[in-house]
Amino acid sequence: MRHSDIWAALDALAARNGLTPSALARRAGLDPTAFNRSKRFGPDGDKPRWPSTESVAKAIAAVGASFDDFAGLMAGAERRTAPLVGLAQAGSEGYFDDAGFPAGSGWDEVRFPGLGGAAVYALEISGDSMAPLYRPGDRIIVQPAAEGFRRGDRVVVRTRDGEVLAKEIGRIDAREIDLVSLNPTYPTRTLKRSQVAWIARILWASQ
Repeated sequence: MRHSDIWAALDALAARNGLTPSALARRAGLDPTAFNRSKRFGPDGDKPRWPSTESVAKAIAAVGASFDDFAGLMAGAERRTAPLVGLAQAGSEGYFDDAGFPAGSGWDEVRFPGLGGAAVYALEISGDSMAPLYRPGDRIIVQPAAEGFRRGDRVVVRTRDGEVLAKEIGRIDAREIDLVSLNPTYPTRTLKRSQVAWIARILWASQ
């Protein structure tokens, strides 16, 4: 993280909510000058001053944003939206097309940092087979139609019986795939490739 990126993100956070930096500081319960440009360097104009973690957290909360939002602004990343599907829904008939994309319309949406132009959607985790990395309620961005899977890739797999699994690939070949749970209390699943309807790569997680 660079000094200039953090201050630029605070400016962008204010602008996105129709506020000046001073107004954002007031809304966050801070001194109105807390985010002024004059406060970003020492008296000599050379030594950078950094906003405190507490003041950044208050600013984020004051406009109903999340740290993921702020991190995206800090990185200069575009924000995208994707359809949000529950993991239980994902196993039901009619929710996905043959390529593994949500069918129909009217889905809730989740925002996430831009990841290029790939078609993606979000799944909300249920169960603890991928704990502690992914916990119930976490949202993952997945990309169907991704190819070239390898050992160690984190993926979502839907079987032809309608079961949807968030796992890590342990072994994969033309005939079988081993799906490993990060939680050691869950055994490795081995599926024949003929049992797999589709595989989607996990690109990002909101935790």
